[in-house]
Amino acid sequence: MKGVELRLISELMKNSHRSDRDLARAIGISQPTITRTRTKLEKEGYIREYTMMPDFAKLGFTVMSVTLASWDKKLTPEEYNRIMEAGRVLDKKKRLSVIMVSRGIGANYDLMIISLHENYSASQEFVNEIKEFPYSDRLSLERFIVDLTQNPTYRTLTFSSLAEYLASSAETLKERTWP
Repeated sequence: MKGVELRLISELMKNSHRSDRDLARAIGISQPTITRTRTKLEKEGYIREYTMMPDFAKLGFTVMSVTLASWDKKLTPEEYNRIMEAGRVLDKKKRLSVIMVSRGIGANYDLMIISLHENYSASQEFVNEIKEFPYSDRLSLERFIVDLTQNPTYRTLTFSSLAEYLASSAETLKERTWP
């Protein structure tokens, strides 16, 4: 990836609402180059969506939960697909406020779910619903609960710090590849 592309992604992560003209000024290249680069990054899948980061507590979510799940033996692909389908059915039925679900490894867990809830009771209800999924008799769950109303928070959920990292990477790349 070129330095210009990294810098553009970095600027968009800080504020995706900016115009191509404003981005061109910030990066120091022409607006048509920004437009072409943005289109290319969208087409290649580097940019999946444009969004903003709300204040979750102001929207009524007081709890963020990181739920870790593991099964007592490795799931087959078919078993895992049944569990994911149960999750999709539950989401359609209840419109869950799940931010991310991903398989992974570490701390003896296989799956991570990050979700938002109105209160602790709602987060516990969510866990109880997970316990109704297929193969839950072989399931272990652990949760880390974040009180979204608590201040101060060291760093809120944002992409700005990652954007700064990408911007510094772009500068390093620029130094290596550009005259």
